[in-house]
Amino acid sequence: METVYDWVSVLGFAGLVTLFLQRSSLEEPPDTIWHYLPPSIGAAACNYFGNEGQHAIAIGIGIATIAYVFLVLKPKLKA
Repeated sequence: METVYDWVSVLGFAGLVTLFLQRSSLEEPPDTIWHYLPPSIGAAACNYFGNEGQHAIAIGIGIATIAYVFLVLKPKLKA
């Protein structure tokens, strides 16, 4: 846990796990475990490229990962 990318990746994984556990307890879950694979890989790739010093690629992957979560998984944010 040395870089910002490490922290962001851990927070992203924690958010994905929380969303998955919350939804998997529903009678009819709106998604399957396979829907969580792309953002998990995205968080890992963002961390890898960020730690390798390729910040533009890491930020692009991070933005794409966040977009996927909001467009495909559609978490409900409470105000």
